[in-house]
Formats: sequence, structure tokens, C-alpha cells
Amino acid sequence: MSEADKQAAEFISVVLASTEDVWHPLFRQMGRTYREPTLVLFTGGVQSGCGQASSAVGPFYCPADQKLYIDLSFFKELAHRHGAPGDFAQAYVIAHEVGHHVQTILGISQQVVQAQRRVSKTDANQMQVRMELQADCYAGIWAHHANRARHILEQGDVAEALNAAAAIGDDRMQQRSRGYVVPESFTHGSSQQRVTWFKRGLQTGSMQQCDTFNARL
Repeated sequence: MSEADKQAAEFISVVLASTEDVWHPLFRQMGRTYREPTLVLFTGGVQSGCGQASSAVGPFYCPADQKLYIDLSFFKELAHRHGAPGDFAQAYVIAHEVGHHVQTILGISQQVVQAQRRVSKTDANQMQVRMELQADCYAGIWAHHANRARHILEQGDVAEALNAAAAIGDDRMQQRSRGYVVPESFTHGSSQQRVTWFKRGLQTGSMQQCDTFNARL
């Protein structure tokens, strides 16, 4: 492993530990127990409980094995290809994937998957968008509580995270790859939506404020 990869791996572990410091007490408040996800770092490709994945997929969470898969080259791509450099931009991405783990433990992911089987492709995509935006909101909750406990946010950090959220919005990604945007095919939400929901979690620190499924988008 190169020196850069070692530093990336260490940083990812620190952020993951920070998410655990936040989610354990929040789950206790709900009378639940937080089970920590397993971290899998890879380069190039990996076999997961959700199938084979290449680094082109970017970081992902697999509900089937409750593991968080992060390709060490992704953060270079986030900085260079998507124009979203900075530690906090990377931390936001990790916290977003942990948000999917939270959804799995709470049973939200399973409910969404079952509902998606009964509706059209467009409606299923819309449900997926709401799931992704909730994970963005949960990432904001992590930032809110981690900052209250440890004052982790420095000048410019929130801007870095918001820039990352905007950079990987469906509209921005589609515009970059195709030259046009097809909202019906969105699966993660627009740049504006992703920024809005991350900010809501960051400002409120409340899971009740992250009900994207009953909100007007």
C-alpha cells in the first residue's frame, strides 16, 4: 500500500469512528442498539454481498452484508474529476454511506426495496432519490453532533461538504457525462436537493427532520 493510500485508510477509519461516536448515543435515545458496519477498503474491484463492483461505482454500502466499501482511489477522483477536494468533502461521502447503514438497521431500506418492486421504474427511481436524500440528511446529523462534541468543523469545511454534495448530484453528473439531464432517471437527487437535505441534518441534528419520504421535494 502506498503512503497516500495508508493516509487515506487512516483518515477513513478516523471518520468512521466519529460516526460511531454519534450514532451509538442517538440509537440509545431511541431505545435501539447501533450495530457498527464493517469497513472494506479496496482498489480496482471487490466482491461484496451485493455482487461484484469496480472502482467506477465509487464508495457504496451493501445492506446484504452490512459492509461499507470504499475504493481508495475515489477521493482522488472526488478532488480532480468532480472538483470537490478537502477532508470534509471526503468525510461527507463516508458519513452518507453510513447513513445507508442506519437506514438498514432501522428497516427503512427493506421497506423501500419491497415498495419499489410494486411500482414503475420512474416511481422506483423517485423512492431511491428519497432514500439517498435521507442518507445525506443523516450525514448532516453526524456533522452536527460530531461538531458539538469535538468542534471538528473549521472555516470552509461545510462549504467543502456542500460542494461535494452538489458535485455528485444527478443533474451535474448527467450534464457532465451526457450533456443533458433526465430528471425521471435520477436515483440520488439533484445537486440542490442533496445540499438542502445535508444542511437540514447539519442545522437540526434531528432524525425527525430527515423524513424525506413524506416531504415535498
